[in-house]
Amino acid sequence: MILVFSGTGNSMYVAQSLSRILGERVATYPAIVQANDNERIIWCFPVYSWGVPPVVIRWIDACRSALTASGDHYAVMTCGDDAGLTARQWRRLIGAKAHGAFTVIMPNIYVLMRGFDTDPAEVEDAKIAAAEQRIADIARAIETGFSGDDVTRGRFAFIKSKIIYPGFVSHAMSPKPFHPTEGCVGCGICSRTCPLHNISMKDHRPCWGDNCAQCLRCYHICPHHAVAYGKATRGKGRYTAMLHLVNGSECDTKTNKGSV
Repeated sequence: MILVFSGTGNSMYVAQSLSRILGERVATYPAIVQANDNERIIWCFPVYSWGVPPVVIRWIDACRSALTASGDHYAVMTCGDDAGLTARQWRRLIGAKAHGAFTVIMPNIYVLMRGFDTDPAEVEDAKIAAAEQRIADIARAIETGFSGDDVTRGRFAFIKSKIIYPGFVSHAMSPKPFHPTEGCVGCGICSRTCPLHNISMKDHRPCWGDNCAQCLRCYHICPHHAVAYGKATRGKGRYTAMLHLVNGSECDTKTNKGSV
């Protein structure tokens, strides 16, 4: 069974690709499912600032008792460049049943800080093209019972995961700066597609609550590029190449720069 949390579609793409190869069923957040005896569990999720997303940590805790009969657990994590010590953190969360951990390099989607933006189109295309073979290799490794970490840690992994990640979770995940710009037409796509149902529509304008995973689906899916995060997203790009996997025709498939 594959358990997937996905904001912009990168992890969903990986989960669906693994499902086709391995014949595994897919369950999406926040499903609490009962595993069959010795059924392997594959967790697919994005890396957040070189760590496990808080929403995935809560999901693992919520599923713990329901997965007591499961077999080995695997992690397949998507990241823009590297994952630091995320695999080590995931292993601590899962415990003795944690088996193999892998990373798949996918296009960057984080735009909420200065210096962070989406990848240029040619880099985005190259990452997506390389991911297909990488996913096939991971599927073979899972089939053979690979145990260990086949991950891209990157440089300064300890600093990134032990110092930057806790600071990011504590101080950089507030939903308060999210707001609609003048370009908002009140279509409600952001509200309908939020995986945590955190966005409500008031007077045809989106309002963000406190239960935010900061997955950035709302920002990237807006067809009018009318979702902003303070001033941090001004001039930043959008990544929509994978969003058709989670929202079908409600999303275009072009990456572009905006002025919000």
